[in-house]
Amino acid sequence: MTTINGLDTAWVLIAAMLVFFMQPGFALVEAGFTRSKNTANILMKNFADFMIGSFLFWMIGFGLMHSSGNGFIGGLHLFDWKFIGDSNIPAECTLIFQTVFCATVATIVSGGMAERTKFSMYILISIIISVLIYPIEGHWSWGGGWLSELGFHDFAGSTVVHTCGGVIALAGAMVLGPRLGKYSKNGQSHAIPGHNLTFGALGVFILWFGWFGFNPGSQLAADGSANAIAISHVMCTTNMAAATGGLSVLFLTWLAYGKPSLSLVCNGILAGLVGITAGCDMVSIGGAAIIGAICGVAMVGSVALIDKVCKIDDPVGAVSVHGTCGILGTILTGLFATDGGLFYGGGAHFLGIQALGVLVTAAWAFSLGLITFKALDKIHGIRVEPRIEEEGLDIYEHGETCYNN
Repeated sequence: MTTINGLDTAWVLIAAMLVFFMQPGFALVEAGFTRSKNTANILMKNFADFMIGSFLFWMIGFGLMHSSGNGFIGGLHLFDWKFIGDSNIPAECTLIFQTVFCATVATIVSGGMAERTKFSMYILISIIISVLIYPIEGHWSWGGGWLSELGFHDFAGSTVVHTCGGVIALAGAMVLGPRLGKYSKNGQSHAIPGHNLTFGALGVFILWFGWFGFNPGSQLAADGSANAIAISHVMCTTNMAAATGGLSVLFLTWLAYGKPSLSLVCNGILAGLVGITAGCDMVSIGGAAIIGAICGVAMVGSVALIDKVCKIDDPVGAVSVHGTCGILGTILTGLFATDGGLFYGGGAHFLGIQALGVLVTAAWAFSLGLITFKALDKIHGIRVEPRIEEEGLDIYEHGETCYNN
């Protein structure tokens, strides 16, 4: 008979609360990095993501992701979580911890589609992510599916959560097109400043704090010296990557632009956090510092590439932070893992599996996302009318604004 451990359960529930607290962090980042006329819409989308994700992941997503299946998809367990059984933690503890991760994926997508998406269409997109796109690819890595059998390692979700959300955001931004005024007729990019960098910075602090539940909580245990050492190590690697991600961007923007950019440093911190999430349990603190710095620099380059070369409008940098750095962090785990990594004498096998896993997951999420956006755009249209976009989504989509004189 399985014995439920009280300390393990308390730790995982506290970690779930910290991951839930990342939702207001995402909301503040997205609201702060965009214009005031769309703030109510952005806050509503962030609430909707968690409400929809909570209900639908319980209804169908949890079973598809975590029950035994054919290696590609789990079984259909409508409104049932008990199939997973109690382990060192109750089945309901597993359900709520996995639920908060599901809600994060949809929230990432919100940022890349900000300021021009119909709220009704966004609801449908959030539903499809929660019941189809995320649970199936999540099963491959975390539900006993084919990637996990190959030895693919994604401790807390650089690929499963962040890459998935980032590439879906890319598909959405491509189908939507840029915001009005973002590009001139000759293709020159024009910055559209956010209305409140204080909100954005506070959101990043909250996300940094919440990541201490996201990564260490994925140990799913705290009792005993082995677990105590593991979660302490993950906490240190997570924090170090965030710090060096921000520092690398601080110095890069200072050298490149003459002044250190607050908005890019905020995203540099997030880039480091996303990048370390796959291998936070497998790399050293020094390795984490290198991964964070690489991801910070890569994020800056990715933002410039997507904006100025690809002409894709990503208002908050969601594609670069979560997509680019999720992919990069997963692959870098194959280099810096102290057990099996290429730089530690493990050869190229583990690196190859990491590359395969992240690229297949990205291809799945992007393809399904693109099909979804194209279909919804064809059937109903996913973008608001130009007049609504110019005057702001708050009044037209929700009948109220966040700021009143």
